[in-house]
Amino acid sequence: QEQLVESGGGLVQPGGSLRLSCVASVASTFAFSAYTLAWYRRAPGKERELVASISRPDRTNYGDPVKGRFSISRDNAKNTVYLQMNSLKPEDTAIYYCNAYLNPALNFWGPGTQVTVST
Repeated sequence: QEQLVESGGGLVQPGGSLRLSCVASVASTFAFSAYTLAWYRRAPGKERELVASISRPDRTNYGDPVKGRFSISRDNAKNTVYLQMNSLKPEDTAIYYCNAYLNPALNFWGPGTQVTVST
């Protein structure tokens, strides 16, 4: 069973930056490089939304609220995906989840990491 573990969340002031990391623990022949990796978030009282995704060969996609401020990247050698978040706003406050998707049977989620943007 593959596992994803996020880190890097925390409390930051508006205008600040954070970098989230998500490491995949490989329990089998997990072809990390073949997966589409994504970050989602869920804010209090709101639906889960896509923040950013990166697929082969490193094609990226961003949700409209974060375009120009966030950047997703991956390091296949380290089984890690990153989310660099700049110019953070209070409305970015949410639990951020890492996702690795290959097909409906191979779709994994991390437990989430809290990001709070506040003074």
